[in-house]
Amino acid sequence: MFVFFKLFYPIPLGSQDGLTKKQNRAQHPHNFLYNTTPQHARPRNYAHELESSRLEMVSVEFGDYHPLKPITVTESKTKKLGRKGSTSSTSSSSSSSMLDPLSSVLDGTDPLSMFAAAAEPVLPNAKKKRDKEESLTVGSDFEPWSSKRGEILARYTTNEKLSIVRKASTPGSAVSEKVRTRLEELDDLEEGSQKELLNLTQQDYTNRIEELNQSLKDAWASDQKVKALKIVIQCSKLLSDTSVIQFYPSKFVLITDILDTFGKLVYERILSMCTDNRNTLPENFTPESVNDTAKETCLNWFFKIASIRELIPRFTLSNHLFRGISECLPRLTSMIRGIGDPLVAVYARAYLCRVLLTEMMERCKKLGNNALLLNSVMSAFRAEFIATRSTDFIAMIKECDESGFPKHLLFRSLGQNLALADPPESDRLQILNEAWKVITKLKSPQDYINCAEIWMEYTCRHFTKREVNTVLADVIKHMTPDRAFEEAYPQLQSIVQKVITYFHDFSVLFSLEKFLPFLDMFQKESVRVEVCKCIMEAFIKHQLETTKDPVILNALLHVCKTMHDSVNALTLEDEKRMLASLINGFLRMVSFGRDFEQQLSFYVEARSMFCNLEPVLVQLIHACVAFCFITIPSLTSIFSRLNLYLLSGQVALANQCLSQGDAFFKAAISLVPEVPKTINIEGKMRPSEAFLLEFLCNFFSTLLIIPDHPEQGVLFLVRGLLNVIQDYTWEDNNDDKIRIYTNVVHLLSAMSQETFIYHVDKVESNDTLYGGDTKFLAETSKLCETVIAQILDHLKNLGKDETLKRQSQLALYFFSSILAHGDLRNNKLNQLAVNLWNLAQKHGFADTKTMVKTLEYIKKQSKYPELSHFSELALRLPLQSRT
Repeated sequence: MFVFFKLFYPIPLGSQDGLTKKQNRAQHPHNFLYNTTPQHARPRNYAHELESSRLEMVSVEFGDYHPLKPITVTESKTKKLGRKGSTSSTSSSSSSSMLDPLSSVLDGTDPLSMFAAAAEPVLPNAKKKRDKEESLTVGSDFEPWSSKRGEILARYTTNEKLSIVRKASTPGSAVSEKVRTRLEELDDLEEGSQKELLNLTQQDYTNRIEELNQSLKDAWASDQKVKALKIVIQCSKLLSDTSVIQFYPSKFVLITDILDTFGKLVYERILSMCTDNRNTLPENFTPESVNDTAKETCLNWFFKIASIRELIPRFTLSNHLFRGISECLPRLTSMIRGIGDPLVAVYARAYLCRVLLTEMMERCKKLGNNALLLNSVMSAFRAEFIATRSTDFIAMIKECDESGFPKHLLFRSLGQNLALADPPESDRLQILNEAWKVITKLKSPQDYINCAEIWMEYTCRHFTKREVNTVLADVIKHMTPDRAFEEAYPQLQSIVQKVITYFHDFSVLFSLEKFLPFLDMFQKESVRVEVCKCIMEAFIKHQLETTKDPVILNALLHVCKTMHDSVNALTLEDEKRMLASLINGFLRMVSFGRDFEQQLSFYVEARSMFCNLEPVLVQLIHACVAFCFITIPSLTSIFSRLNLYLLSGQVALANQCLSQGDAFFKAAISLVPEVPKTINIEGKMRPSEAFLLEFLCNFFSTLLIIPDHPEQGVLFLVRGLLNVIQDYTWEDNNDDKIRIYTNVVHLLSAMSQETFIYHVDKVESNDTLYGGDTKFLAETSKLCETVIAQILDHLKNLGKDETLKRQSQLALYFFSSILAHGDLRNNKLNQLAVNLWNLAQKHGFADTKTMVKTLEYIKKQSKYPELSHFSELALRLPLQSRT
C-alpha cells in the first residue's frame, strides 16, 4: 500500500532551483496544505480542541445542591424491636447527615465510635465528677482511673467461653445457728442467677456484669441493703477465677466498677445521716464531727464486711469502706499475703494503690531506706505526676540508703520522667544542679553515662546552649580516659540524637564549642557513619532556607565526607542510595545567591569529595551546567546518562544555545544502541525496554521543537534516531518497537501542523523556519509512510496462532492513533483504518467494550463540521459479536 523508504534516505528539500527555509516562508505565506503530495496528518486547532474538552460549568444557586454538601437521608421509623420482643415508638421520620460511609450503618454511628462508647459507658457528668473526686486526692496531674479503664477494656479481650463457678461453703460446727444463718445469707445468691452466668461469651459476660451493676443500684434504691451486699460479695468472688488469663484485666475493671458503685452508695448514705437542713459537715471533717447515728451505721458496715469469710471479697470491700483511714493500710497490706494466686495478688496490690495512694506516698517518705519502693513509684506513675513533685522526690532520694539501691538509678528514673513532662519553671535549675552533683561524682564510666544520657534531654529541653555545652564537656571529661567511650557508643549516640532534636538552628549547634570534639569520640567507623546520618537527617528536616554560613558548610562537608568515605566494594546498594540522598539534600540547601564564583567553587569542591557516589554526581550535573560534558560520560548508569543528555539539551534550548543542544541530542542518540537488554533495578535484573520506551517518548516530545540545522538536512535528528531504533535488537515477544514507531507517527503529525502545540521561548522551531513549505510537508509525509510501513510489516508477522491476540491488540492501538492524528479524508488512510478495525476483531480476540466506546466516540465527533467525514467512516466499521 505504501512505498517503503529506507530510513534516513537523503531526500533534499528541493533541487537547484529550490528555496531556502526563510525564502520559502517569505514568498509563499499561504501555501500550507496546498501541496502535491498527499497529506496524511489531520490539521489540528489546538486551542479549539482544548476549549471543547473542558468540563461543562453549571451555576449553583445559594441553597441548591452543591457537590460538597453532606448527603441527607430521610428514614421512616415506626417501631423498634427491643431485646425481649418489646416495641418502642419513635418519630415518624428523622433526618441524619451522612458525612462518611460508616455513618450509614448502626443508626448513624460507625463501629469504631460504638466500640469506644461500649468501652466507656459513663455519663459525661458522672465522669467529670469521678475525675474531680480522684484529683482531690492525688492532684489534677494524676491520670484518672476513668481514662485508664477504657484502655484496659479495649486491649484485653478473648474469644474463649467465660463462666462463674459458685463455691459451696459449709459453716463450721462451732459457729452458732444465728451466725451461720447470717453468713449463709451474705454468701448465697439465687440459683437462677448463677445459671445465667455459665459459659458466656465476652460480650454476654460484660452485659451480665453491667446488669448486676444496675441491679445493685436498684436494690439499694428500694432499701434492699442485704441483697445489694450479696451482689457485691458474689461479684468480688469472680476475681479469684483466672482461668481465662488474657481477659483477667478486663474482668478486674468490670468488677471494680461494681465495687466503686457500692462504696459510693455506702459513703453517701452515711454522709446523709450527718447532714440535715440545720447542720452541715465541713469539707475536711473529723470523726468527732459525725453524729452517733452515722457512727453506729458505719460500725455496722464494718462488722458486716468483717463477717465475710472469703478473703478476696472481704479485702476488696474493706478497701472501699476503709479508704482514707491510714491506720488500716498495714492491715490491708498484710491481708494480700494470704492470696495464693500471684496474678490475683498483684491486682489486689494495684487496687490498694488505686484507692489509698496518698497514704502509700506518705509511708514511702517515712521509710528512709526504701529506695526500691521509691524507684517503683517513679517507674509506674505518670510523668506529669512525678514532674510536679520533682523537688520532693529529690529530697526523698537524698534520704535513701545507698547500700540498698544506688542513688544514681533513682536519679536516672527521675530523669526519665522529666524528659517526658516539665517540672515547675522555678525549680528547673535547682533540679539540674542537685542531680548533676550526684551524677558527676560517679566513678564508674558506665554508671555515669547511663545517667548523663537521660539528663541530657532534660538539659536540652529547658536550657540554652551554655548549659548543654557544659554537660557535653563533662561527658568528654569522664569518657575519654582509658577510652571508656568505646563501651558506651549507644549512650553517646543517644546524647547526639537528643541534642539535634532540640537544636534545629545548625548555626547554634555547630557553635557549641564541645559538639565537634564530642563527635570525635565516635572512632568506630560504622557508629560514626550512623551518627553522621542522624545529623544530616535532622539538617534536611529542619533547615527550611538555603544557607551559605561557613560554620555550617565546613561542619557538614566534614560530616558528608565521613559518610562518603565509608563506601567500599562491600557497601550495599541501599546504603549507597541512602548516603547519596542525604548528601544531595545538603547540596540542595547551599546557595551563595548571585555570587556565582563562590557557588562554582563549592560545587567543584563537592565534586572532588563525593566522586564515588553516582547519584551525587548526577545531582551536581543538575546543579552546574559546567559539569555536563565532562561528568556525564563518567557515569555507569546508561539511563542516567541518556536522561542527563536529554535534560542538558533541553536546558541549552531554553538558553538559546542551539549548537550545544544539538551536541547533547546527538550524544543521546549515539548512546541508545548501548542500552543493554537488562538493567539492575534495586538489586534485581529487569528488562530495559520499558525504560527505553519511556525515554524515547520524552525525546520525541523534545524533537518537535528543535529547529533543523541549516547544514544537516530536513529532520536530521529524527532520522538519526529512527535509524538507531531500526538497528536496535528488540525482543521478539513484545511490541515496544512498534509502540515507539506509533509515537513517531504522532510526532510527525504534530510537525505537519501550521503552528506547533508548544514552543521554547526565543527559539524558532520548524513551523516558523519552514512556514508550511510544501516540500517540508512532503518530507514529513513520506517519512510517516515509511514508519507506517514498518508497523504494518510487524502486524503481518504477528499472524501466527500464538500471536493473534497481540495482533488484535496492536491493530486496535494503531487504529486509535490514526483516528486521533491522521487525516481520514485521505482515501488510502481511511481504508487502512477500516482494515485495522476488521483485523482487530478478525480472530475473536477483540476488546469489544473498548471498540464499542470507540465507535460511540467516532459518531459523536462526526457532529463537528470539520469531522463530518467521520459519519461515513462509522458506517464502514462493523462490530462483530463474539461466538
